[in-house]
Amino acid sequence: MEATLPARWTTAASSFNWAPEIISAQRSSQDIVTGIAGNKVASVIELEPGLLWRSFPAPQHHEVDEFRTALQAAGGQVSIVGCSLDDFTTTSDRRTTGQRLEFLVPQLDAARRVGASGVRLPIGQAGPKLLGLLQPILHDLDLVLFEEIQGQQSPLNPQVRPALDHISALDDRRIRVLVDISMLMPALPVTYLEELSEGGLSPVLCGLLARDWKDPSINDAVMSALRSGTIPARVHTLFMNLLIRFGRSEASDLTDILPLVGGFHLKFWDLDDADNRVSQPLLELGRLLDQHGFTGTLTSEWGGHEWLQDDPSDMTRRHLAMARNALAAGAGDRLGQ
Repeated sequence: MEATLPARWTTAASSFNWAPEIISAQRSSQDIVTGIAGNKVASVIELEPGLLWRSFPAPQHHEVDEFRTALQAAGGQVSIVGCSLDDFTTTSDRRTTGQRLEFLVPQLDAARRVGASGVRLPIGQAGPKLLGLLQPILHDLDLVLFEEIQGQQSPLNPQVRPALDHISALDDRRIRVLVDISMLMPALPVTYLEELSEGGLSPVLCGLLARDWKDPSINDAVMSALRSGTIPARVHTLFMNLLIRFGRSEASDLTDILPLVGGFHLKFWDLDDADNRVSQPLLELGRLLDQHGFTGTLTSEWGGHEWLQDDPSDMTRRHLAMARNALAAGAGDRLGQ
């Protein structure tokens, strides 16, 4: 029996999970993304339009309309559309605030046209001036702009806090926060550690990463290894995740910003739940969200395809089942109740 979540929580899947399949182009991107709903993986889908529409970042109406019709026929709907904000016209010339707005507006129009309820940008990228210009447009289009925090962008991080405080000061339901639970990693993914080891990373450093990830001083060891030039080329890009995409916050660190949060990325890398490293953050999150009356989307997002070749549909189905069980347990809504 499937776990029952509070009715105010909506589970979804990100089309990002299928990125390698879309890039390989054995099938059209539209067929792959509509198949998420058609194959009963998830009926609510978060879009990565750069992987879907050839005309992005200014999606053409016919392309958007064709996709929306196909997705609806498959029984699906769109939750959030991931926007892109290219701040530079060349390597040295930065767009003005007006030009940045012009770059975003076609994406907002496409999001509304495809039936999305929101759009997404990285935390702080828009900035106060652009947010001010976007507010009336968001209201006119009936869209929410989500600014995303992830990895080591804890609410306690002084580099992140000003953007969060600005969102709070705006007091506008059209501008919210989206939290990626890559922030909440009690341990590193088993398959990630295996990949580093097989790629030739020092056994001593591998052991340190496996044993002491939660210790903030690990960042010093990571930086020291980078400066020494001893990171094997094969895993150098993968190694950088340690400084950017993997966090060590606690669910409780989110408490004071929860009134601003309208969505979560349930980021997962693999499904090896050794020591509950995948399920425990979900359980703790479920408890926190239930206690604070959260309403919004909870989206399965798989980052492990960077090093794994598993089937994205199978991985997403299994992850959503695990996530529902863990979230429901945390919320106190047990199976069978």
